[in-house]
Amino acid sequence: MRRLHTGVDPAVPKPRRGATRAAARVPDARAPRREPPSAGGRVTTATRRARTLVVVGHGMTGHRLVDGVRKRDTLGQWRVVVLAEERHPAYDRVGLSSYLAGKSRADLTLAGPEHLADPRLTLRLGCPAVAVDRARRSVRTADGDTVRYDALVLATGSRPFVPPVPGRDLDGCFVYRTLDDLDLIRGAARPGRSAVVVGGGLLGLEAAEALRLLGMRPHVVEAAPHLMPAQLDAGAAEILRRHADGLGMTPHCGTSLASVDARPDGRVGSVTLTDGTVLRARLVVFAAGIRPRDELAATLGLPLGERGGLLVDAHCRTSDERVWAVGECAAVNGRCHGLLAPGNRMADLVAERLTGGTPPPFDDTETGTTLKLLGVRVATFGSGRPAAGERVVEVAFTEGTDRYAKVFLHPDSGVLLGGILAGGTGSRATLAPLVGRPAPSDLEQLLLPEIPSDPSDPSDPSDPSGRSRPSSGR
Repeated sequence: MRRLHTGVDPAVPKPRRGATRAAARVPDARAPRREPPSAGGRVTTATRRARTLVVVGHGMTGHRLVDGVRKRDTLGQWRVVVLAEERHPAYDRVGLSSYLAGKSRADLTLAGPEHLADPRLTLRLGCPAVAVDRARRSVRTADGDTVRYDALVLATGSRPFVPPVPGRDLDGCFVYRTLDDLDLIRGAARPGRSAVVVGGGLLGLEAAEALRLLGMRPHVVEAAPHLMPAQLDAGAAEILRRHADGLGMTPHCGTSLASVDARPDGRVGSVTLTDGTVLRARLVVFAAGIRPRDELAATLGLPLGERGGLLVDAHCRTSDERVWAVGECAAVNGRCHGLLAPGNRMADLVAERLTGGTPPPFDDTETGTTLKLLGVRVATFGSGRPAAGERVVEVAFTEGTDRYAKVFLHPDSGVLLGGILAGGTGSRATLAPLVGRPAPSDLEQLLLPEIPSDPSDPSDPSDPSGRSRPSSGR
């Protein structure tokens, strides 16, 4: 494996001697210095007084990076050019289902007027990058332009994974990733009809909720034994399943999609699962995970992680000192992160490095998250999964309370390693900072407040609050 660069950042400009904040002048990014045109089209270069940062991708992580550079670059050291594949400025992908509930594109946009009016920022929509020439420090776009860079950040995100099953490309099959995808789904949806979502993880449950908002009856197919297997264990997932049932969704866990079957007119009519179940369906939405968008890596000639993604060090930099990657396309120390929170941390780190700061390296042990799905709050912290030999302290609650908590301790030292919460997540704020330290003696009491006192609940006659007793074990 090639050694990743860990030295001084040559791409980070140094403030000019004698420069002060009051005297700093922001160069006009709309008046670039002219260069002779290249064979591939016109050339855009940095102004004389600022270096050019090219950001490929304008999703939530790319936008956060650009915004971070804008706010930190008080001396106008950087001119930022964003090459965005989509025709729309960055928007809140976490709120996609709210788009179907009535919010507009404008409601979800993240790039406000202050971004679009910033003379240091050039936002090129519908202009994806197709190749990078590291020797010339240039990016070629789909329309034939060449953009020179002093620093390059890839924030290309990920693409939906569509399992290679027969019928996956029938009319009526969709992916759930962008606002354009949702427009297509909305156009095909019919209230009262059945739909199938392939994938019972975070994205799949969001897609199922979107279909429910459109009046459809969604079936959710998940190959794992329970919903959200990447974040939750069976106990926490059971609370989620009960809520899904109550909303008119039907989970099918422990089985996979075998085929999408057509009606006589060639459109989707049903799906067949590997356990033999046949489900009628007006449409099928694939939300069975994501894969990093690392296609540009072939033109970069830089190494990838074992499971894809551009390999970067703990500072999110590749083995080329001028090239960085953040978000779902980045394999930090070989590992890709598919959630927004790690992507935000990467974006903040790189923005600070590019503007002369020295932030601490990315900590990939900070894997916890807090989510709200189908009206249920779920959270993980620390490891989020017990390893072999770890002691488990579980607080199991009576059916109907919809509260669940489990924490993991080192079997010898009693150090708190992580945990899972569902239904009530208030104790996460207390417990997460304690990861790596000996667990407090009142650990179970820290978890018990998640249950509201209800003397009318006779689930445990010995406990007038209605709580079941916590159970500890291995």
